[in-house]
Amino acid sequence: MGVRLLRVGPVGAERPAVLDGAGVLRDLSGVVPDIDPAFLAGGWPAEIPDGLPVLDPGGLRIGPPVARIGKIVCIGLNYHDHAAETGAAAPGEPVVFMKAADTVVGPYDDVLVPRGSEKTDWEVELAVVIGRTAAYLESADQAAHHIAGYAVAHDVSERAFQLERGGQWDKGKNCATFNPLGPWLVTADEVPDPQNLGLRLRVNGEVRQAGSTKDMIFGVYEIVRYLSQFMTLHPGDVINTGTPAGVALGQPEPKPYLRPGDVVELEIDGLGRQRQTFRAA
Repeated sequence: MGVRLLRVGPVGAERPAVLDGAGVLRDLSGVVPDIDPAFLAGGWPAEIPDGLPVLDPGGLRIGPPVARIGKIVCIGLNYHDHAAETGAAAPGEPVVFMKAADTVVGPYDDVLVPRGSEKTDWEVELAVVIGRTAAYLESADQAAHHIAGYAVAHDVSERAFQLERGGQWDKGKNCATFNPLGPWLVTADEVPDPQNLGLRLRVNGEVRQAGSTKDMIFGVYEIVRYLSQFMTLHPGDVINTGTPAGVALGQPEPKPYLRPGDVVELEIDGLGRQRQTFRAA
């Protein structure tokens, strides 16, 4: 039986919670200290006991669903339609870059448009959360057993910093607040086919992205297998698996990049919704 895990409360003082089968928010803090690497690595999937205290969701902030993330590994140009819209050839191997864990914020927290930014962009992505240490995996099937669950990620990007300022992509990917995550960590057993999920994103109510993980160039399990050849994946690590077409970068001029005051809403089938207001840094 899959569960939807989350963390609620003020920034830096979140406590673990769970949405039960009836959609009631319940406090997990009497059972586990946090939803963190130790929890993910131990006895997964977790058994959620009956009779947990009910939490009133009114006014309660939802934080990122995973604490103490070790690293965020991102896959670029991983949807056929997105590669096409940006004028890039489909890659022969996954394009890999990193985001720092301190870019992660809650799914409803404000996102900061960096100072000097002219090209802040949106990207709805399926996030994979690792549950077992993975190194040199031999097959995609083997990789599937190392996934704790899935979440919605927003891989916010500053395209001028990423593509026009020299070096690698890091400068355009690691600005503060550039990785909203959540609302939930949905356990892997509740997502039997990660290649059959719809992803949608709206800016100020207008649909900008409407894709499916069916369009991935490299599937979820293959990504985990592939990455394990180059780095050890640890419980609590997160993989952002790429975005479908519809980003501002792929639009005709003038491209509709994000400005302070814009509201972005995004969702993935079965994994919940996010909503962020963009503010000036």
